[in-house]
Amino acid sequence: MKKYWLASLLLMGAMSARAQITGDILGAHNLTPSGTSPVKGNMDSCLFCHAPHSGVQAPNAALWSQTLSMQSYAAYSSTTLHNAEQQPALGASSSLCLSCHDGTVAVGQTQPYGTITMTGGMNAADVFGGNLQGSHPFSLKLPMVDSPDLVSSLSSSHTTADPLKQVNLIGNNVECTSCHAPHVQSIDQISQNFLVRDGSAGQLCLACHEVNPRTVNGQNNPLAQWTGSIHAQAGNRIANTTILGSYSNVAQNACLSCHMPHDSVAGARLLRGPIPSVSNMDTNTQSCITCHNGGTNISPAIPNVYAEFAKIAHPYPAGSNTHDANEPAVLNNNRHATCVDCHGPHTSLAVTSFTSPAPPAMRASQAGVVGVSAPDGATVLNPAVNQYENCLRCHGASSGKQVLAVFGYLPTWAVSSGDPLNVMTQLAATATSSHPVLHDRSSALSQPSLLSFMWNLDGRTQGRATGTRILCTDCHNSDDNREFGGTGPNGPHGSQFLHILERRYEFSQVVPGPAGPGSTIQNLYPNPILDPAANGPYSLCAKCHDLNLVAGNTSFSEHARHINDGFSCSTCHTAHGMGASSAAILGERLVNFDINVVAPNGTNPIAYNRATNSCSLTCHNHAHQLSAAAGSQRRSGIFPR
Repeated sequence: MKKYWLASLLLMGAMSARAQITGDILGAHNLTPSGTSPVKGNMDSCLFCHAPHSGVQAPNAALWSQTLSMQSYAAYSSTTLHNAEQQPALGASSSLCLSCHDGTVAVGQTQPYGTITMTGGMNAADVFGGNLQGSHPFSLKLPMVDSPDLVSSLSSSHTTADPLKQVNLIGNNVECTSCHAPHVQSIDQISQNFLVRDGSAGQLCLACHEVNPRTVNGQNNPLAQWTGSIHAQAGNRIANTTILGSYSNVAQNACLSCHMPHDSVAGARLLRGPIPSVSNMDTNTQSCITCHNGGTNISPAIPNVYAEFAKIAHPYPAGSNTHDANEPAVLNNNRHATCVDCHGPHTSLAVTSFTSPAPPAMRASQAGVVGVSAPDGATVLNPAVNQYENCLRCHGASSGKQVLAVFGYLPTWAVSSGDPLNVMTQLAATATSSHPVLHDRSSALSQPSLLSFMWNLDGRTQGRATGTRILCTDCHNSDDNREFGGTGPNGPHGSQFLHILERRYEFSQVVPGPAGPGSTIQNLYPNPILDPAANGPYSLCAKCHDLNLVAGNTSFSEHARHINDGFSCSTCHTAHGMGASSAAILGERLVNFDINVVAPNGTNPIAYNRATNSCSLTCHNHAHQLSAAAGSQRRSGIFPR
C-alpha cells in the first residue's frame, strides 16, 4: 500500500507540472545513470530517497531511505528576527533534505539497501554543511511570532498569502518544502531550483513577506513601499545571472537582486556581494555595488556610485562600526556611512524631477529612510520627511564625531556653540543667520548678490531656481552629479573637492611658521578668477551668489579688496550658520572669523559691527579697528594698505 501511495504522490506532482514541463521531471534529483544529476548510481530513481517498506527513523511519513544526518546546525540569526530558529526535528521535512544537502552523509548511503556505489559529486553550491547562518530561517520555534514584515495569516491561521496555494507552512512551520518541490525541478522554468511555483517578481517571497503597511508592537513594516520602489520596477536587463539571480531583469529578480536564500556570506539579511568580494568594505555596501559600479552586470548601465568613493568620500564602515538594520537613529560613537544609511533598498524610488518636491523635502531616491527631528536631534522620524533629517543622524547632536584629515581643513570660529560638527545648532531658527536648510531664512537685509537660479556645473547654464530653502546636497554633492549638468550620481557619495563639496571652496590659512593667526595669509589667488564654473576658486559660493556683484561691493564696501588680495570666503564667513552669537559678533550675513587665521587687535576682542561695516582684529599683518560711524572705515585706518 505504501508503495502505491508513493507512486501516486509522484504522479500528482507530475500532473501538476504537466502543462509546463516535459522530459525528466525529477531533474537533478534523478540520480540514475540516465538522469541529469552530477551524482549517479545504479538504482531506481525513487529508491535513493524512498523505501517501499521499512523507511528509516520514525516519525517518517515519507518512507525515507537515505541515512539521516546527525549534524548540529548553526542557525540564521539577526537583530531583527522575531522568530527563533531551532534544530530541525530528526526525520521531519527539512531533516530529510539535509540528509544529502549538509554533506555529512554520502549520497547513496541508504538504510535498507546499504551504501550504493556513486560516481561524481554534488555541486558545491548545493552542499550547505553545518553552517546555515547564510540560509533563510526554517524549523522555527512554534508558535510563530507575528512581525510587521510578515503576512498576518502566518501566525493567525498558519497560511501564506500565495494565491496559488503552492507555498505552504509544513506543520505550521517554515520548512525546506515550503519553498521547494523535491520531485519537480522546473515548475519555474527560468529558475530551475525545485521551486513550488514561479518565483519571478518576488512571488515566492511575497507569499510570506508583507508589502502593505503594517504596525506590530510599535514597529512599522520596512517593506511597505516595495511594490512601487525602483528595485521592484526597474527593467534593466541582467547580464550576469550567476551573481544577480536567474531572471532577465532587475524587476523580475526582485528580492533576489540583493538577497540569497542560501549561501549568503553576509549572514544577517542574506545579502549578496560581488564576485570576487571587495576588501575593506562592509557587506551592505558590497551588495549594492554589484549593480552600482558602472560595470556590465546590468543594462542600460546606471550611474557609477562606486567610482565616487575613490574620491574624497563618506568612508566605508570597518571593524565594529558597521551598519545594522536595528541600530538606533542617532549614531552615537558609531558613525558609519553605508548605502542603506541614506537609501531604503525596499523603498527608494526613481528620481523623475529635481524640482518637485521642493527643498527641503526628501528626494525620491531616499524615500523611506529614518531620520531625527530638528531642533531636538533625538526624536526619531521613520520615515524622515526632509532630507536634512536623515543627515542629522550623524551630523547633529550625536556624540563621538571626529574631525578626519581626509576631509581637509576645518576653520575654528570666533563664535561657536561648542561642537563644531553639530550643524543642527548652526542651521537652527535661533541662529542669527544661516543658510536656509532647516528653516526659511528670509532676511530684512538686502541680498543683492543672490541669484534667481543656481548655476549648473559649467557656470554658464541655469539650473534649479534658488528658492527660499535649499538641500544639504546643494553644497555637499558628487562633483559630477547629473542634477547640475554632470553625468554622475547625485548626492554626497564622493567628490574631488574637500568636505565632499560639489564645487571648489578654498580655505585661507596663514603661512607656515611661528607667527600664527594674524600673520600673512596664503594669497591663493591674488589675481581673482571670477569664474562660477565648478573649478573656479569661489565656485561653491558662486553657485548661488553673483560674483560680479560681490566683487562690485554691492553688500560690503571692501569685498573687492579682499578678493583681489586672494582671501577666501571662509576667512570672514561661516558656511552653515551661526551656532551662537556674542556682543562682539552678532552674526548677520554669516559673518564670523576663523581664529586660526585672524587674531585680536591688541587686547580688544575680535569684533564686527554691521552698521559700520567694520571689524576689530588683526589679519594679514594689519590691525583693524571698529569704526565709529558708517563710511568712516578709511579714515579710521581699519583697512590700511
